[in-house]
Amino acid sequence: MSERNAIIMAAGMSTRFVPLSVEMPKALIRVRGEVLIERQIKQLKAAGISEIVVVTGYLKEQFDYLSKHYGVILIENPVYQVRNNHSTLFAAKKYLRDTFICSGDNYFTKNVFMEKSSLAYYAAVYEDGDTDEWCLTTDEEGKIQDVVIGGRDSWVMKGHAYFTAGFSEKFIPFLEKAYRDPRCANQFWEEIYMDHIYELELYVHRYENRIIEEFDSIEELRVFDEIYKDQSGSRILRRISQMLECKESELKEIRPVKEQGKVIGCSFWCRMHRYIYHFETGLLKIEG
Repeated sequence: MSERNAIIMAAGMSTRFVPLSVEMPKALIRVRGEVLIERQIKQLKAAGISEIVVVTGYLKEQFDYLSKHYGVILIENPVYQVRNNHSTLFAAKKYLRDTFICSGDNYFTKNVFMEKSSLAYYAAVYEDGDTDEWCLTTDEEGKIQDVVIGGRDSWVMKGHAYFTAGFSEKFIPFLEKAYRDPRCANQFWEEIYMDHIYELELYVHRYENRIIEEFDSIEELRVFDEIYKDQSGSRILRRISQMLECKESELKEIRPVKEQGKVIGCSFWCRMHRYIYHFETGLLKIEG
């Protein structure tokens, strides 16, 4: 086994996290007193991983300080706006070997990088009831046999993955082929793996709930870190709450509003009304 390294994917805008993600990349949001990506970098370093590659795109200049403070390698995904996350791995493909594949916005309550494995794996947690996550079917040894989006009472993909050098060697040609094909522009790297699931051996690594945290919306973050109920630090949320003379916590079900594929504002509920706020003009109106 070669020396392990890590690739942290932080190129996308995270549109479901508006308006916070309009002001800064989601990976740079502070959660329970720590910047998400900084916490992850510190955990990787504590596990003895010195080569850490951070792939940026959206608001890339806001990540520049990480190179000086933590010695990470910064590279850019120049096509993050028109391609899905497989393009982020493509930008960092020369670093793929015995590699942790991480998302910059994950929060690990314990250091998951301390564990060593001779097998390539994807982290998973158990979801009770209906779920729209990526559900796994495995054999008795834990090798993933099938991945289906949506299911019930299932182990689901959540968090990081780990590539062995052998897995990386087999995966890179499939990644390169997909990158050259414009029909694959919207593919996640996980979908490229799924297209070649019988050629690429990937195992499940099961974790207890609450070890891997993902925040797909501000509402989910508010549950985990109560400061976001009324003191998110967002200039946009503060302005909206001032305009409506309400607390930030009264702004609920915040969703992006898009026009021709571009995020131009957000919609939300407040006191029985649905509003739309336009980022550029600062205008606020009742929907409908």
